[in-house]
Amino acid sequence: ALEDGTLCTETFDLVVLAVGLNPPAGIRELAEAARVELDQYGFCASSEFAPGCTTRPGIYAGGVFRGPKDIPETVMEASAAACAAAQLLSDVRGTATKKIEFPPERDVTGQKPRIGVFVCNCGINIAGTINVAKLVAYASRLKDVVHVQEFLFTCSQDSITQIKSAILEHNLNRVVVASCTPRTHAPLFQSVMRETGLNPYLYEHVNIREHSSWVHRNYPEAATAKARELIKMAVAKVKLLSPITPSASAVNPGALVVGGGAAGLTAALALAGQGFKVTLVEKTNLLGGHLNHLYYTIYGNNPKDLLTNLKAEIQSNPLIEVLLETRIIDTRGYPGNYRTKLSVAGIEREIEHGATIIATGAGEYRPREYLYGSDPRVVTQKEFEARLARGETPNDVVMIQCVGSRDEERPYCSRICCLTAIKNALRLKELNPRANIYVLYREMRTYGLTEEFYTRARMAGVIFIRYEPEKKPAVESLPDGLEITAFDPILQKNLILKADLLVLSAGIVPAEDNNRLSQLFKVPLNSDGFFLEAHLKLRPVDFAADGLYLCGLAHSPKLLEESLAQAYAAAMRAATLLSKEHLENVAIVSTTDQEICVGCGICIQVCDYQARLLNEETGKAEVVEALCQGCGACVAACPSGAAGQKGFEKSQLLAMLDAAMG
Repeated sequence: ALEDGTLCTETFDLVVLAVGLNPPAGIRELAEAARVELDQYGFCASSEFAPGCTTRPGIYAGGVFRGPKDIPETVMEASAAACAAAQLLSDVRGTATKKIEFPPERDVTGQKPRIGVFVCNCGINIAGTINVAKLVAYASRLKDVVHVQEFLFTCSQDSITQIKSAILEHNLNRVVVASCTPRTHAPLFQSVMRETGLNPYLYEHVNIREHSSWVHRNYPEAATAKARELIKMAVAKVKLLSPITPSASAVNPGALVVGGGAAGLTAALALAGQGFKVTLVEKTNLLGGHLNHLYYTIYGNNPKDLLTNLKAEIQSNPLIEVLLETRIIDTRGYPGNYRTKLSVAGIEREIEHGATIIATGAGEYRPREYLYGSDPRVVTQKEFEARLARGETPNDVVMIQCVGSRDEERPYCSRICCLTAIKNALRLKELNPRANIYVLYREMRTYGLTEEFYTRARMAGVIFIRYEPEKKPAVESLPDGLEITAFDPILQKNLILKADLLVLSAGIVPAEDNNRLSQLFKVPLNSDGFFLEAHLKLRPVDFAADGLYLCGLAHSPKLLEESLAQAYAAAMRAATLLSKEHLENVAIVSTTDQEICVGCGICIQVCDYQARLLNEETGKAEVVEALCQGCGACVAACPSGAAGQKGFEKSQLLAMLDAAMG
């Protein structure tokens, strides 16, 4: 049935049901065994202000065990739970760690290449398109290849064992693996090299899945031919490789947290709870951010109590230094070693730290519509909440949703608006049961377990009226009140609503300083102006650059509980770096022949990673290995031939570049 009541029939080839999530099987037995409580729906009960914690100290939970949620929230909560556990175990960190012992590395310098090629069948992923048998036959005919072997799944434990045996049996000193992406599998095979006494960088990985079978699925012969060429190139390259010993950089075990709101305070305490020193900087003269303007949550908890507790713990923790009225001026360095210049109440200061968490928050949209600013009877939800906290109880209230959100200027949903409207509507109903409340909405989005509050509001008599963006409500100011005209798409008529107060559910907007901080820290923003995570599902609190993390409203609009969970998650991710004494740098980095470098600076100009600098004393270019990513741009650009790359003889590298450039 359509909204106007018209019945219609349509025929489809496929019907897809978006089913809900139920508590997992066996959850009651697990809860009883762990002695943790479940909520009314059968999910794990937890506190709004302590995400990851169960009702029993020392037992933590995350993901769908706690309620319906998507993958990013699940990953964040897993890290948040790990952070809570890590704080308990910080005193014994590393005491049970066992270091893998590898055999002494074989010296293959000057030896004739003896190359092994291992090809993965990978079921339909590769063999469904590529003729793997032809690849094996072709590879066996290549010069200096002494052993070729095909596996159904090269990454399986059985295959790994066979590769180790083949390396030892055939005295291989170079290895090529043709399988899927090196991002997930190259470290596995490099570990095999180390376990058999070979340098892990005498290895070349060929991605014949993403680069051939998947992208040429409809052209099996061409895909096979391309895979042959990829293997041929890998064999040619692996002959030229030299053993590499990666350098390492010491890690400064301190952290910088930028932003003193709920997320920043929580992240700072979570890091200090694991024994790390934290410098917490806040650009205003007041800690707490939006917590200073919240009076109650949808669950009835008091954010003021949370703020009071956070501030008390921050002030009493000797590992946390709080700097108010502080701006970031500049930041330099690399993961584990950053130097950041601050302006503290106008006085410059520099700090050193190993990791940075950006928790700069976001702002409330200041409406330009619906008479806001010109009529005092038009307020935002934040202002309405403050009035309710003061005891004001208007009789007739109209709320308009999606003000400043889901439009051409800001196409995103601000996520919190629907629940905030319901929260304030329910509070007014508690204070004044006779109040008339109308919520003009586009779609009500009270997701997960908070759907119950929408039901409560309906039961309490709150009236919800949908409007379409093409027919937004109109507001007129009259001496005796406000008159709101709203078109009801179900009745197909205009409704005239009288109100003592019009409440606008204003959206969340990015902080004004985001662009400047994005450039200083060299981290990206999304199209909406919020900080962009490295991967929505796999790395939801990391930036693409190691050592930099994000949480709270700086990342995107979210509820307070979600901000707190992400703050714990960001602290845990930072702790994984800060807990290390040293970080291994990228192995294949650029080099400089000091004898022939002319100090022209061209390599410095082309380096995207700021890994090259000019030594003022010698006038020669140098490489900061901790920053270099081995892209080779400086090698290609160097006019004197002084720039080289670790792992290659310079003459071989230049010959390869000449061949590549024609």
